[in-house]
Amino acid sequence: MAVFTELSDEDRLSITEAYGFTSLLSVIGIADGDAETTYLFRTQEGEFIVTLFENGAQPIDLESAFETMEALIRKGIPCPRPKRTLEGTATSRAAARLVAVVSFLPGSSSVIASPAKCLSLGYVMAQIHTGLERKARHKSVDLPTGPVHGALSRENVFFLGSEVSGIINFRLRHDDLLVSEIADVLVGWTGEPNGELNEVRARAILQGYSEVRDLSGDEIEALPAFVMAATSKRFACQKQKSGLPEAAMMAYRSVTTDILR
Repeated sequence: MAVFTELSDEDRLSITEAYGFTSLLSVIGIADGDAETTYLFRTQEGEFIVTLFENGAQPIDLESAFETMEALIRKGIPCPRPKRTLEGTATSRAAARLVAVVSFLPGSSSVIASPAKCLSLGYVMAQIHTGLERKARHKSVDLPTGPVHGALSRENVFFLGSEVSGIINFRLRHDDLLVSEIADVLVGWTGEPNGELNEVRARAILQGYSEVRDLSGDEIEALPAFVMAATSKRFACQKQKSGLPEAAMMAYRSVTTDILR
């Protein structure tokens, strides 16, 4: 972990009082992430993840993330339960940092996702796409738009067994073309080193997704191009630009000749 802010006894007391915890049983630092400091607070009321934001976070962004998680929980979609302060705010301050608290989420992230996990991931992604109200309207587009998570990467999805136990990190939630996030998830979770998508895992994601929401004809037609773009972005971010054109074409072909046939 690149950044770690130590909490003094005064800081711990400040957090305990701000959220109305009656008894703090233990505090454990979690070595995870490079832009935040994370602790597990075990309290009389339960276990909570306490995050201290080192930079870049704004109260308005975290308020939006809290509202998103609260809406998802009301619809039975798995995510942490936000813990507001006694004053009803999404954040407090301790150790000169912005603080946010959510319930502890059971499960763990997965380095390699089995087809069963991909099936569950596709299902929950579609729940997010259909379970939240749109924040904005896109004009003159044929492809469906709506709420997207914005960062359904491996570190933000927890599993218990083969089932998604929860999605975290809703700070990038926004409205966008739904097929764009579907393509990003296909590439991020099923893309092979050469750019090709793993057929079995990719089909599982789309199958799970279709149990909640069917892709439109326009989305099916557009998906290969979005997968091609997502693969290009992936390889560019990994500084593998020399093989980028070939990888993007492999991704495109795997969708058109295998996954959607």
